[in-house]
Amino acid sequence: MTQKASLGKVLVTGGAGFIGSALSQLIADRSEGWVVMDSLHPQVHPGGKRPADLHEKAELIVGDVVNPEDWDRVLEHGPFDLVVHLAAETGTAQSLAEASRHSRVNVVGTTEMLDAFTRAGQIPARIVLAGSRAVYGEGRWNRESDGTDFYPGMRTHAQLAASQWDFPGAAPVAARADLNIPTPTSIYGATKLAQENLLTAWAGSHDTTVNILRLQNVYGPGQSLINSYTGIVSLFSQWSEIGKQIPVYEDGVITRDFVYIDDVATAFEAVIDSDPAVTNGQVYDVGNGVGTTIFQIAEIIAEYHGAPAPTVNGAFRDGDVRHAWADISRTTEVLGWEPAWDVRRGVAALQEWIAGQDERVV
Repeated sequence: MTQKASLGKVLVTGGAGFIGSALSQLIADRSEGWVVMDSLHPQVHPGGKRPADLHEKAELIVGDVVNPEDWDRVLEHGPFDLVVHLAAETGTAQSLAEASRHSRVNVVGTTEMLDAFTRAGQIPARIVLAGSRAVYGEGRWNRESDGTDFYPGMRTHAQLAASQWDFPGAAPVAARADLNIPTPTSIYGATKLAQENLLTAWAGSHDTTVNILRLQNVYGPGQSLINSYTGIVSLFSQWSEIGKQIPVYEDGVITRDFVYIDDVATAFEAVIDSDPAVTNGQVYDVGNGVGTTIFQIAEIIAEYHGAPAPTVNGAFRDGDVRHAWADISRTTEVLGWEPAWDVRRGVAALQEWIAGQDERVV
């Protein structure tokens, strides 16, 4: 096997989290130094402890991306060749009620990072951003009458209250970064799109390579079991584990693309190892490439535990999109990456991991 090149010195913001810890286990050994900046937020890290899954080589610096002083402390450990920007508030529903918090961390936190690089005179060779499928909003739909694509925009509260789940006479289209116009329908999605624009603008003026991975719904061992905003797979798993019937919103046909954590980590490795001349400034979709309804994922989890079958309750969340899954063909073609885990296998692995954990949100 050909030995992969050294990554140089690496900085990972939010690097003590779910994705950061998994990535550290995969490639930290290839770095000349793996520095993690993380606030150890209690919503994710109870007790402010260093996560056991974080690679032993990682130097953890507790700091908040919105504080210039914390950035100055972190950059004393630089300069950095590679920056992986994971730090973000991630709750789609939570962002509607805590818009300022999401904007401070996701938008101002990113600008504080860029300002800190400027103050320190440190220009990283490459920045990789963990983007989000939330930037697509409802995305593209196709008219059944004439086959043309259009962007229907946000489903209003009135539509949802009237149980008008879909857009009549139209079918959803899988998201693809080079074909879709981003139209976020949540505060969270809007802040993630702002991150993309800020990094691209700054990097273009500093000859820094920037890559963006728009992640679909990431799940798997290592995700927070106490943060109800980090994904329904974890929440559904904990409900089924205790024999509770899973309630499914709308009519059960909300669609998501569930991508296993190991596949996300290998996607980051693939873009980090990619040729800057080919991938600079590019955005890639990272998902399983398959749409799974919320009812289907609930069924798989309930079956694993022998729990009651899920029930559709007709409830809804404002700002939620109806269908979201990715066309990953371009990512596979350019980066040579493809997911290895299907949903049923990944769900089983997650249940096995959860069984050995003490903390729960339910």
